[in-house]
Amino acid sequence: MEKQKLPNSTAALVLGICSIVTCCCYGVIGLPLGIIALVLGNKAIKLDNENPDLYEGVNNAKTGKILGIVGIILNVISIAYIIWILSLIGWDALGNPELMMERANELQNR
Repeated sequence: MEKQKLPNSTAALVLGICSIVTCCCYGVIGLPLGIIALVLGNKAIKLDNENPDLYEGVNNAKTGKILGIVGIILNVISIAYIIWILSLIGWDALGNPELMMERANELQNR
């Protein structure tokens, strides 16, 4: 009997890659993609563990799960960094470019 392709294994892989690539987008796009990749990878691995003789492509699911975890970590670090920078500059400086430049220059001179 011919083995079937493991459902969602390729989707987990693609979403895991996209979560890492989009970590520069303020964490807004990459974080949900990483979480979805992790969930889909876990489901696919669990399905393969129940019936290992029926499916092929479990390596894509495992890789997608790992990339999803890495993407989640990178996106959380990116969000934390942005919040830290905004706390240094100040929330009130976001609407005032002159004040933002003044505070950025103060940070450079430290």
